[in-house]
Amino acid sequence: MAGLDLPAWSEPFTGDRRAALAHLVPFPGVDREWAFGGADGSGVTVAIVDSGVERDHPAVGGSLVAGVRVDLVDGEPVVVDDPEGTDVFGHGTACAGIVHALAPAAELLSVRVLGADLRGKGVAFAAGLEWAIDHGATVANLSLSSKSERLFGLFHEIADRAYFANALLVCAANNVPGPSYPSLFSSVVSVAAHDVADPWVWFYNPSPPVEFGAHGVDVRVAWNDGGSTVATGNSFAAPHIAAIAALIRSKHPELTPFELKSLLAATANDARTVAGP
Repeated sequence: MAGLDLPAWSEPFTGDRRAALAHLVPFPGVDREWAFGGADGSGVTVAIVDSGVERDHPAVGGSLVAGVRVDLVDGEPVVVDDPEGTDVFGHGTACAGIVHALAPAAELLSVRVLGADLRGKGVAFAAGLEWAIDHGATVANLSLSSKSERLFGLFHEIADRAYFANALLVCAANNVPGPSYPSLFSSVVSVAAHDVADPWVWFYNPSPPVEFGAHGVDVRVAWNDGGSTVATGNSFAAPHIAAIAALIRSKHPELTPFELKSLLAATANDARTVAGP
């Protein structure tokens, strides 16, 4: 991995910098066995807000229970059913496959807000996220973000709404340096990639804005038409954390987003004891 060009925001989680992540974790008596031992994601609904999810992909395992897409009609977002389970790129299926691999009993909602070029309008993203919150998602994986300062207020309101609706937003930091929303809001779990090839290794960064690092380099992921590929990016780190959050919520359904985020930090790996890639 020497010389590897990592996604933006990943620097705190790379091998030569991980010593700076040392901190006094909250709840030192809490371990992973207590937090999610024996859990499989049962009772948790995870929204995949992305390019869609291929319903019949083997890596999704039949866990997709509903799908919608957001169309723009005269510039206004309209949420419509997407029962076919279509992924127009492969990105959303990759994220869904990661979540299903770690939390196989979690139910998935697909909210398609990106097009075939993996681009979309911020207002469509916001409308899709609102739909997910309103339709029972208790964890939402957002492997996308908006750089629009004009939409800062709208995404801030939605992040607050999710928090008070007991929905945890897990958002990949933008792969381009600079502010992006809602990933950098304090109530949101922000994630960048680290360079350890283990889906069960994640780090907490006590010096935000990006708080968590997860497996996101050379990740074997599901892709369109039942296929797979190897991909790198913060996009593929975020669903690892979303899946762990689903496991914790499955075992402790009473937790609030604040408590759930604290447990993710409390059960993160000690960066000083994890070997490099």
